[in-house]
Order: sequence, then structure tokens, then C-alpha cells
Amino acid sequence: MSKSSAERSAELRDLLSEYSYAYHVNDDPVVSDAVYDSLFGELKQLEAEHPELVTPDSPTQRVGNALKDGFKKVEHSTRMLSLNDVFDRGEVEAWVQRMDKLLPSTKHEFFADIKMDGLACALMYQDGLFVQAVTRGDSFIGEDVTNNVRTIKNVPLRLRKTKGFERFLQGRTEIRGEIVMLKKDFAALNERQEKEGKPAFANPRNLAAGTIRQLDPQLVAARPLTFIAYDLYRDDAGEIPTHMHAYETISALGIRRNSEASIFDNLDGVMKFVDEWDEKRHDLPFNTDGLVIKVNNRAQYAELGVVGKQPRGAVAYKYAAEQATTVVKDIVLSIGRTGAATPVAVFDPVVVAGTTVQHASLHNADEIKRKDIRVGDTVVIFKAGDIIPQVQSVLKELRPKSAKTFLMESELQRQYPELEFERPEGEAVYRVKGATGSLLLKQALAHFASKGALDIDTLGEKNVAALVDAGLVKDIADIYQLTKDQLLALERFADISAQKLIDAIADKKQPPLSRFVYGLGIRHVGAQTAIDLANKFRKLDNIGVAKLDELKAVEGVGDIVADSVYLWFDEEDNQALLAKFRGFGVWPQDVKSVGGKLSGQNFVVTGTLETMGRDVAAEKIRALGGTFQSSLGKDTTYLVVGKNVGASKLAKAEKYGTKQLTEDEFLEML
Repeated sequence: MSKSSAERSAELRDLLSEYSYAYHVNDDPVVSDAVYDSLFGELKQLEAEHPELVTPDSPTQRVGNALKDGFKKVEHSTRMLSLNDVFDRGEVEAWVQRMDKLLPSTKHEFFADIKMDGLACALMYQDGLFVQAVTRGDSFIGEDVTNNVRTIKNVPLRLRKTKGFERFLQGRTEIRGEIVMLKKDFAALNERQEKEGKPAFANPRNLAAGTIRQLDPQLVAARPLTFIAYDLYRDDAGEIPTHMHAYETISALGIRRNSEASIFDNLDGVMKFVDEWDEKRHDLPFNTDGLVIKVNNRAQYAELGVVGKQPRGAVAYKYAAEQATTVVKDIVLSIGRTGAATPVAVFDPVVVAGTTVQHASLHNADEIKRKDIRVGDTVVIFKAGDIIPQVQSVLKELRPKSAKTFLMESELQRQYPELEFERPEGEAVYRVKGATGSLLLKQALAHFASKGALDIDTLGEKNVAALVDAGLVKDIADIYQLTKDQLLALERFADISAQKLIDAIADKKQPPLSRFVYGLGIRHVGAQTAIDLANKFRKLDNIGVAKLDELKAVEGVGDIVADSVYLWFDEEDNQALLAKFRGFGVWPQDVKSVGGKLSGQNFVVTGTLETMGRDVAAEKIRALGGTFQSSLGKDTTYLVVGKNVGASKLAKAEKYGTKQLTEDEFLEML
């Protein structure tokens, strides 16, 4: 080994560490990804040639080995506490009064910061080198997730040396924070899921928590997680006199923390901060449901002590989850791909967390009984952060005499008279009796290929069964990625018959819209109803975002059919299926319109419009031949920007080069 190799590898480690700090902590990259990757590749090559050059803090050492025996339990040096919740100024004042009784004649300085919605984790550094990461657990004992946290790119493997903070590079330094998935990273990941034909993830917090508990760190590395610190511990508590000093130290050590944190010498300042972030929190890069308020002086904080799992010197100010009330119009049953029957509440459209919702899963019969939800009830709908809409409770004082109790077995017989259902012992879900995933798939694929639908030559029941039994198709879209070699491996196919089927499938990649809609097998949608829907909405995307009232306005479509169509397009599995079709280049032809000045143009409306609701805007766009889209995509022509718009939607529009319109410009176009 030459001296130059050792020197070069050390220089590369230091430089790559600086580049990573600029990118992940300062959010100000100083070189392109290509330059970083090139230098990283050089270091990796040097270490391969000279293994003795590898150091624990090398950026090449971020991915560890898969765990075979699960996560080891680790006792925390000091408890990882949770906080008592407060919801208004009165409760904050009561908290301060309790502290005044314990520390009379003591002036409080308050520290406040944004509360992140993630997974609490403690990082341990020994002499500046990252050695361990442990989850909160039960506050006393957590799980060792070092292998996985090592893959998080903004977690430094060695603390940064900064003048005035050198002592923190000696001995043991513990940094606590939240592992989160930023909104932009969550959106990009779901976009990737969509392109790959996979279902979207429900919310960032659950995904972050689930990811950290994966046994294979390479899977963790594939998901964009971020660590944001909120506390610092040393064996000598006197080294950190205040919570704000802890934050300043965290920054000096090269670890990301919130820049919004502030200190106040009175409660009025704290509450102004609370009110300010109630308005601005939706623009933060991560999800939050409130703030953390602490006594800034850490000696006072420690003297106040702990009750149960909560310190007396801090509280979590929780913003009210966004709620709305609406009336349950119906409870319909949705049959999933595995034959599971899920009850779904259908209600009058209501805006919750900035989006219009018209239904919520009720999960199962036990859940309906527990909450005593009836058709006709006024219910409270809530949607905290990015979580899907849920029925929180029933306002029984508004229950009409005509409200109907939902009886699961009776409704199964009424809504699906041709099917038999059973509830397996120990399960809460009713399933189609005798129906397996493969049986349902065979039926769905046979229907999709039938003469009334796509009319795919030679894809009859026997060939369908052969493809499903061989595991070549997992859903109806998979037929479009079949290869001739795959078919030739099956007993039923020879060279000519295999090629004939491949050609027949390829010939139906852009079928008529009505045939495609019928082929999807949406319950209650026959061939004529599919034609009516196609003629009314002209594009599949238009059907997918249509409101219940719009669907019911179609001749021949009543409440039952409208509910069925609406629920089919709103189900995550079906959204993933459509994304998969699109990814394979399979999409139905638009029904030719007689014209309109917005023909061929796609619109997304974000924020609140002053002159009309979003539904009215959609109707006006469609009436002029345009397409109203529920989400921004690469094919979106215009983004109409109203009031109270989140930064993520605007950033996505800039990324795709989508032209933005003010409400006045939109009205002028109409």
C-alpha cells in the first residue's frame, strides 16, 4: 500500500463528508450528484483494493448486513419520555401555574419547536464516531436499529468538528430526534410505486416506522428517510445549560434540526408562535400535529421532574385534527381481490384537510357495531395529516327516527345475492365462500378478454387458467408483459399458438373506452352502462374523478351503480392496477368530442377558489371539452392556483413545467 493511497482515501472521506453536510443539513449542494458519485466511486475502488483503508465513518459503510435474529433490546441511558398534550391557551396557562407551585419565584424562559410526526430514535456517538441507534420503545428499553439508521444519508457517521464545540467529540454524546419521511420524498416514492404498478403507501409516519423495523438494511436504504434532531445528552449535564444551546450544538455537530425553534420570555410570545404555525404548518417539509413547549433552562427542567412517562417541564401543544360533519347516505359493500367484503360509508361530499371526500371505510361489522353507525346518522369525519378519512364518532342527538341499523349478513345477501359468504373463526372479515385469490383472478381475466369486453382472441378460460396457475399473471394487466418464451414453457402452447396469443394481446393495447370500462369488471356495470359512461365522460380519467352526483346524472345510472363505480375507482388496489396498465402503454381511446375550446387540455385545481367550488370548476372544464384531473401529472396542461396552497403542489408543477394560472386567468380562459 502506498502512502498516496492512504492520503487520497482520507481526503476523499473528508471531502465527501463536507459535500454530504452541505446537501443534507444545509440544503445547499455545492457539487452535482455526478461529481459526488464519481468521487464516491473512486473511494470505493480504493477501499476494495486496500481493505485496511476502510474506516467506520467512511461513506461507503452506510449499508450493513441483514439481521437474522431480529432487533436486540437496549436500555436507554436516560428515559425517552413522551409529553402531556395540551389543546388551548387555558391548558398551557394551567401547566405554567403547576410549575410555579413547584418552583416559586422562578422566572421561566420558554423554548418552542415544531413537533415532528415520525419515529423517535436516539443516536449514540463515542469520541465523535457513530456507534449505535436505539428506538424509544417503552421509554426504558428500545430496539437496536443501528444497521438501518446507518443507511439514512443525513445521519453523519462522524460528528462535525466546529470551533467552540470540540468537547462534544470526546466521550459519549447522545442525540435524540425523529426519523421522518419528508412530504416530497413520500410523494416521489408513491409516484414510483404507481409507475411500478404497486399500491401507494397510506402515510409517511407509518411508512417511516415500518421501514426502520425492516431486517434488511438494503431495503431501508432504498426508502428516503431523514433524521431531524430535537435533543442532546452528555454525561455532564452542565455542558448543555439550555434547550436552545442543545440546538446550537446539534447544528455545530453537523446534524439537521428545525430552524423554526425559538425562545420566549412570556406566554404571549409562545401563544403567538402557536397561532402562527397553525396557519403555516401545512407548508412544512414534514407532517406535524402541533408544537413542543419546554422550560428552556435545563437545570429547572430537571428539577421539575417526571410524572409517569411525562416530564413536568414540557408539553405538546396539539392542533385540532381537521374534522367535519356529514350525513351517511348509504353503507355499501366492496369486495376486494381476495374476496374480503369491506363495508364503506357513503356520505354527502365534505371538505376535510383540504380535500373533498365522499366515503370512508368502516373496516368490518364489529367496527360498525362498536361505533353504532347507521344509515341516516350525522357523523364526524376526521383526517389527521395525510391519513385517509375515517368516521370518528356518531352525533346520536341528531339521529333521525328513520335511521337504519346495518346488519352485515343481511346486506351481504341483499347486495350480492349470487354469492355465499363466511366469516372464518378468529377473523373480523367476511369473505366470499370458496373464493381464493386465484379463482377471482381467473374470473376477472376471463371477463376482461371476453367478446363483450376486449375480445382478445385465443385467451379463453383454459388459457386463462393456465396463465394464472403458472403464476405468470398476478392481475389482469400482467398479460401485457407476457413473453413468447414464457408461453412456450407451458404445455398448452406451441410456437404458432404462443405467437398468436402475444399478437392478439398486443392488438388490444388501445381498446375503445366502453369496452375497457366493461372489461374492468366493475360491479353492476354492464356493456350498455359502460357505453353510457364512456359517452358522458369521454375519457377514463374523467370517469375516475367523477363525483357521485355526476355519475348519477348519467342516463341509466342510479344510486347503486354510481356507488359501485365511485368506490371502484377510489380503491387503492384499483388505482394501482390502472397505473400498471398505463405503465405498460395500455390505455383506452378517448371518445371523440364534438369539440370545445379546452379540448385536449388537462386541468388541476389546487387551493380554494373565490368564485366557485372545485366541483363547479370541473364541470365548466369538461363542458368546454377539457379534462379535469384530481392530481398533478406530467400530462397536466394547467394548474389553477387558488388560496391557501401548499408548497409541494407548486414545486411539482415547476418540476413538470406545468403552466400555473391565477383564478382570474382561469376565468378569462373559461
